[in-house]
Amino acid sequence: MNVSSIRVKKLREDVLSRVPGVCIERARFYTEVYRENEALPVYLKRAIALQRTLENMSIYILDGELIVGNQACAPRTAPVFPEYAVEWIEKELEEKGNFDKRAGDVFHLPEEHKEELLEIIKFWKGKTLYDHCMASMPEEVKTASIIKAIHGDGNMTSGDGHIVVDYEKVLKLGLKGVIKEAEEALSALDLSENDALRKKAFLESIIITLRSAIKFAQRFANLAEDLARGERNPVRAGELMQIARNCRRVPEYPASSFYEAVQSVWFVHLIQQIESNGHSVSLGRLDQYLYPYYEHDIKNNVITRDFAMELLECLWIKLFSIIKIRPTSHSGYGAGYPTYQNVTIGGQTKEGRDAVNVLSYLILESVAGTRLTQPNLSVRLHANTPERFLQKCIEVLKMGFGMPAFKNDEVIIPSLLSRGVSHDDAYNYSMVGCIEVAVPGKWGYRCTGMSFLNMIKVLEMTVYGGKDPRTGHCLLHTKSLTEVQSFEEFWEQWEKQMQYYTKLSIVLDHVADTNLEKLVPDIFTSALVNDCIKRGKTVKEGGAVYDMVSGLQVGIANVANSMAAIKKLVFEEKVLKPEKLIEAMKANFESEEGIEIQKKLLAAPKYGNDDDYVDELAVKAFNTYVKEIVKFKNTRFGRGPIGGIYYPGTSAISSNVPMGAVVGATPDGRKAWTPAAEGASPTQGTDKKGPTAVLKSVSKLPTILITGGNLLNQKFSPDLLEGKERMERFADLLRTFVALKLWHIQFNIVSSEVLRAAQREPEKYRDLIVRVAGYCAQFVTLDPTTQEDIISRTEQKAV
Repeated sequence: MNVSSIRVKKLREDVLSRVPGVCIERARFYTEVYRENEALPVYLKRAIALQRTLENMSIYILDGELIVGNQACAPRTAPVFPEYAVEWIEKELEEKGNFDKRAGDVFHLPEEHKEELLEIIKFWKGKTLYDHCMASMPEEVKTASIIKAIHGDGNMTSGDGHIVVDYEKVLKLGLKGVIKEAEEALSALDLSENDALRKKAFLESIIITLRSAIKFAQRFANLAEDLARGERNPVRAGELMQIARNCRRVPEYPASSFYEAVQSVWFVHLIQQIESNGHSVSLGRLDQYLYPYYEHDIKNNVITRDFAMELLECLWIKLFSIIKIRPTSHSGYGAGYPTYQNVTIGGQTKEGRDAVNVLSYLILESVAGTRLTQPNLSVRLHANTPERFLQKCIEVLKMGFGMPAFKNDEVIIPSLLSRGVSHDDAYNYSMVGCIEVAVPGKWGYRCTGMSFLNMIKVLEMTVYGGKDPRTGHCLLHTKSLTEVQSFEEFWEQWEKQMQYYTKLSIVLDHVADTNLEKLVPDIFTSALVNDCIKRGKTVKEGGAVYDMVSGLQVGIANVANSMAAIKKLVFEEKVLKPEKLIEAMKANFESEEGIEIQKKLLAAPKYGNDDDYVDELAVKAFNTYVKEIVKFKNTRFGRGPIGGIYYPGTSAISSNVPMGAVVGATPDGRKAWTPAAEGASPTQGTDKKGPTAVLKSVSKLPTILITGGNLLNQKFSPDLLEGKERMERFADLLRTFVALKLWHIQFNIVSSEVLRAAQREPEKYRDLIVRVAGYCAQFVTLDPTTQEDIISRTEQKAV
């Protein structure tokens, strides 16, 4: 494995050593523009606000940087996006004085900026996305949200994100070429036609936005030239002049070299994250669309492999410098400062041939060299993935920082084809955020990332006849466990509750989507998604070629295990009366009798052990949701895109922690307020028969229908990857993963002892990176509950 250069080590140390901060510049500029232009169409208002920000925000070039461009006034500093929500900002400042009193995901706002931020907040009160969402939200949905059967705060306090724009198009045409497309579409409009005036404003806003992006790059060209003139080191002066030349050319014009291509990709990626605070903005199949530039430059001695490696490592450091501040009500759903900026490598060509190339290896090695939480690296595996590449992936994984994660072409491509995606597009899929998939440059927002559905909370309410024991609310009364006469009758009550809360989650989505479309359209992003310019629509209005979405379902393993315990102990063996079970649950299994009941519950069959008794219940439980969700359409249905539908997805990030924190003791033996199971993974500590048994259990789920992604987390002792023989056994496990057609698998290669040591002495373990869910985080930045959740996961001792 290559060793990073001194330059990269210094830049990495600089960004890691910074305390996350808060920058109010963007909030200042957006507030100015909104005040001055209240009557303008929202498209133009948004375009001018982004233009003013890009023209006036602080910019810098750090010593040694090769890739330039910044999101805020300093690295690891989060801009404020007041148009989405301000209530939580004001509340946190008033109650805690700053953002640095949190249990996790701590930020610091400079004291001298606090007064100005509070003034900005005054302007936005009553005007934000969140204000509009709450004003239009039905009372039923509000109550369901209080119960925490559903959760959608992230969709109402931030932008969409969860997208891959057409980077390849920018590299080939430059933004100037995209401007030309918009100008041609604008000139072709007949303003007497219905909707033409709206389209005119949208296309004009695209032109303004893309021109401002070009000027933004030119600001860095000017800065680099200024720095070069004062630079005493001739080598660095030469680097700065090259940076200036790059920024004069890209992203305005097509990239003509690998260096320019990387810089162009970064500018496009960066500006999306200045425009909107949505996360999971991803880079797609980087090894495919950058490869022609790399191949040309290597063949013509324009670049060396080592310098290309250094450029990639500089890009990863830039990705890590991006950060988002979220409300405390939502930060627990994505703990550890995640931004989910996914890069996908490997996979297949549209002809079905293996797509691994030398750049795939270089990206893999460069991510290993920086050992950061970004990018979120995904490897597409398939039946014919080269052995050498698979071994290289395992070597990187063995380093113990949770990357890469693995996705499976053998089920993802058929799943996409079944949804109406074309053959070529399905083979060109890339990962977005955690484990979700999309076609780069053609897919709308949130292929996964809509509302959370707390399945374990729904189960708890089913036990109590529809009543939530924590809040006392009851939205749908059904028979309780003590009132039913059979397991089948209890299951009918569960289905009724699931149908009801699934529908409410869709209403919650529509509240967010309707207001996101109306209030905060993303102009820059829409310009780079096909066919927005052609249709004269933003992504949110139905401009994308494809638009299919998924919510996030939490706690499937808990539901399966609970159902198995109820079926076996209450109805089949009749060794546990329903009244006694509920009494023990209410007391959190803490009485003498409750402890004995909990032992029985824990001894019942558990999902993750290749036991058909419980695995079939997991399938049946999840199919309850699958059958229901297909009835619904998103707000873009019938407005242009292929799809407009919902599908399932278990990529629930770290929501299993806050979702479990609102649920009392459950029939699987889980104690009150403790984390739920995450993704499609087994409940913590209950998978006893090794990783192959886990794979077999998960493979029984209807994976081809779970187009939103099916998340599986595994924790392995580092010893299991020591030596050639053990690495070969691990490779066999990955081949089994492919053959069984699971969607996704990721690994923490770290012992519980090391994690405990990091809790005791966090200052010594700053570089300890762990898999939380579909993303990685620095372990010591996580709140204590999320840390314990990771430690409690089964540590596999044999393959």
